[in-house]
Amino acid sequence: MIRTERAPKALGPYSQGVKSNGFTYLAGQLGIHPATGELAADSFETEVKQALENIKAILEAGGGSMSDIVNTTVYLTDLSKFSIFNDIYGTYFTENFPARTTVGAYALPKNARIEIAVVAISKD
Repeated sequence: MIRTERAPKALGPYSQGVKSNGFTYLAGQLGIHPATGELAADSFETEVKQALENIKAILEAGGGSMSDIVNTTVYLTDLSKFSIFNDIYGTYFTENFPARTTVGAYALPKNARIEIAVVAISKD
């Protein structure tokens, strides 16, 4: 199990991340500030960046990095914001982009506008 104070605590009975059989599986991350437990709701852009920073923190706590990600699943409550998300997402990956699925979601916990789940290669 992966646990870090650099990412928000789980909102329920689940782990931030789990390593198994050469992979690291992260629970879906919202744009929640780890220190406050509050959503980074200043703007959609801020929320996206915080979700990605949470992912980065959990991967690093497990000995990995963003470059280890092989698959992402993105949930957006407003698909008209896809291009904004896409531009920010692209700054976190420079080459060998992971496979990705983006899904329109009716609602997310804490009234979040985005949630991102990832699978990464584990170096262990």
